[in-house]
Amino acid sequence: MPETVHEGGCGCGALRYRVHGEPIFVNNCHCTLCQHQTGSTSVVNAFYESERIEIVSGETREDEVKSGSGGRHVICRCAACGTAVMSHYDPIGKRGAGLRAGTFDDPSWIRPDAIIFVSEKMPWVTLPEGIPAFETTYKFSDVLPPERMARLMALV
Repeated sequence: MPETVHEGGCGCGALRYRVHGEPIFVNNCHCTLCQHQTGSTSVVNAFYESERIEIVSGETREDEVKSGSGGRHVICRCAACGTAVMSHYDPIGKRGAGLRAGTFDDPSWIRPDAIIFVSEKMPWVTLPEGIPAFETTYKFSDVLPPERMARLMALV
């Protein structure tokens, strides 16, 4: 069976990426920091090992902010237009990255494994049925199948 490849990029088209395989996990985060950093109700990140992500064209710039847990969060943006394309979080750092789901050319295949920080979601946001939702965060081992848990543990 051939490996799945997904492609995406920024708003202006200068930055393009390709990612190989399926994500380790996908989170939909509603924390107020994600709301401020995206200017939206939440963010959906598909997390991969960095070696699976290939920048095909364009340049990135990095902005460092705090994550919901208080750790380091590095947002990688298109150097030309500023679109946030991916993020690196402590303790994984640059060994893994969360690709912003909305930057995929076709994001219809993405389904979150978990919805987190629902305690901070905007009151009018309705959560979908069938996706585990957590007041703050969760234990990955409670949600991820063993093969994806093994990939995550290899990064930590």
